[in-house]
Amino acid sequence: MSGAPRVERLEAAGRATVGECPVWHAKDRALYFVDIPDRRIMRLHVESGRRADWTLPEQIACFAFNAAGTIVAGMETGLHAVTLENAGEARATPLAAPRFAAPGMRFNDGRCDRQGRFWAGTMVQDMSLASAAGALYRYGADGVLSEPVVDGLVTQNGLAFSPDGATMYLSDSHPTRRLIWAFDYDVATGTPHHRRVFADLHHHAGRPDGAAVDADGCYWTCANDAGRLLRFTPDGKLDRSIALPAVKPAMCAFGGGDLSTLYVTSIRPAVNATDDDGCVFALRPGVQGLPEPEYAGMLPVA
Repeated sequence: MSGAPRVERLEAAGRATVGECPVWHAKDRALYFVDIPDRRIMRLHVESGRRADWTLPEQIACFAFNAAGTIVAGMETGLHAVTLENAGEARATPLAAPRFAAPGMRFNDGRCDRQGRFWAGTMVQDMSLASAAGALYRYGADGVLSEPVVDGLVTQNGLAFSPDGATMYLSDSHPTRRLIWAFDYDVATGTPHHRRVFADLHHHAGRPDGAAVDADGCYWTCANDAGRLLRFTPDGKLDRSIALPAVKPAMCAFGGGDLSTLYVTSIRPAVNATDDDGCVFALRPGVQGLPEPEYAGMLPVA
């Protein structure tokens, strides 16, 4: 695959402080994403440029829809069911909360597996502490939150699943880690095992942030601090590196009617920020993505 795709800045998306968790919602033909510290979830109809914003009672970092259009979200105090109101306000109903291992924690990156279980991980918000108190949890369709499935994480990130669902990917984006792991994944029980290093970004650019898997089974990660998208083949070989205008890309997601557009959110650094930092970008890398799985369980409507 030759030639760099054109990267477009989506002006209508505005600028976020920490833009995360882009989700293409096919039923709305719209891109949803969040701004973590601003406690907002945004919806952008890309074709028309119409945007709507909802403010939440606490920080939201990751989410997934269920079939009814209600959201399961990883927030500061735990998992919540979120209903988006017409007036721009969102109602959040607590679902479950882990026993946080340290003060100042919240959920970070998350998404559903191919069977509709919601997976999300936690982190200590002050990254300067390099605290390995983070853990990965599974929230099943039965509404039960697991005990930690993977622990010892500093900055949990990069959750994704192979097209057949039999491989789970997970990363730790803290500067002291910079690793992406692969697990064999039991689709019947929702259990990962046989953890191994998939990619070590000490040998590449940046830190591995949010990720997506394409229809070819390749893993795309946002190389935070390096302003790049990196694509790894299923055997862990880097086969593409695409430059982005923002230095801190945060997460990517395939969308559009044919799932061939890759949307990328970004973070606005505290110093030396440019006009591009914190924006949402779109590019067509020449491959298709996969539909984002919905949460398979019922959720209360606030």
